[in-house]
Amino acid sequence: MSPSTSMASGEVAVVGVTKRFGETTAVKDLSLTIPHGSYCCLLGPSGCGKTTTLRMIAGHEAATEGDILIDGQNVTDLPPIRRGTAMMFQSYALFPHLNCLDNVAFSLKMRGAAKAERHKTAREFLALVHMEQYAERLPSQLSGGQQQRVALARALITRPRVLLLDEPLSALDPFLRTRVREELKRLQRELGISFIHVTHSQDEAMAMADLMVVMEDGVIRQSGAPREVFERPVNAFIARFIGGHNVLSDPRGQIAVRADRCRLAPQDGTGPSVSGRVASVEYQGPMVRVALATDRGEEASALVPDGDFYAHPVQPGETATFVWSERDVHVLEA
Repeated sequence: MSPSTSMASGEVAVVGVTKRFGETTAVKDLSLTIPHGSYCCLLGPSGCGKTTTLRMIAGHEAATEGDILIDGQNVTDLPPIRRGTAMMFQSYALFPHLNCLDNVAFSLKMRGAAKAERHKTAREFLALVHMEQYAERLPSQLSGGQQQRVALARALITRPRVLLLDEPLSALDPFLRTRVREELKRLQRELGISFIHVTHSQDEAMAMADLMVVMEDGVIRQSGAPREVFERPVNAFIARFIGGHNVLSDPRGQIAVRADRCRLAPQDGTGPSVSGRVASVEYQGPMVRVALATDRGEEASALVPDGDFYAHPVQPGETATFVWSERDVHVLEA
């Protein structure tokens, strides 16, 4: 039976879960449903509760209050091994004295599988992550990206209903990070199981997630498809944290305007605009980012196509005006 046809799926429901460490509340009355077969990213600043939430789903932390259900089964009080989950740690945690094949086969050995059987299965999972040719190598003979693939195969060989990933790409260089996130998404689609991925990278979450959950201070501030969250942030925190938005004052309250919808232009009085002094100019290849210290005491930025910018460039210290269309204004909650 191939790895792609032997996996089970499971819906994850976190119901009114709170986690306290002494006097500190890390997660507050959190409720979330992650449909089976989806790729969910838990996103937020350091200390927001995303890793604690992941560890409670895994069973590595006990919930103070509330319940965790996987595929309809209440697993709140079950040990990790009985939850149908597997966790891939940020450090990979490979055994340095075992080669790749035996690292991947280790959990099957602990379950009493015969050597020939567990090695055959381990080779299938190494092939799944394109690492079969490195089966005899030790972890020290692998690159960081290769070690990560072996750790992924080791997690998947248990055939979990849910794979939990704790900042799995943070140790990789930017080029390799892009390659590996494409591989993770491919594997999730092929296996058809739920992936729950903790990250602090907005770009990573938007590129990978079907469901993006943004947390702050132990609560969920917004969840939904990445495009929905990016296009319609519910408040100033989301707009600023997701990035790419200017949060500005307006007679209607606070508004968000995407930086790529702002353009440099003379103030002609025909539409919404903001003026100020240019704080910085950053060349970013196809776009140039212009940052503005506005006359209202706010900060704003515009992503200007490089051809438009160099036709009428501005320099730090000069005055400038950003203009945008009224249809690009999104009014935020108080």
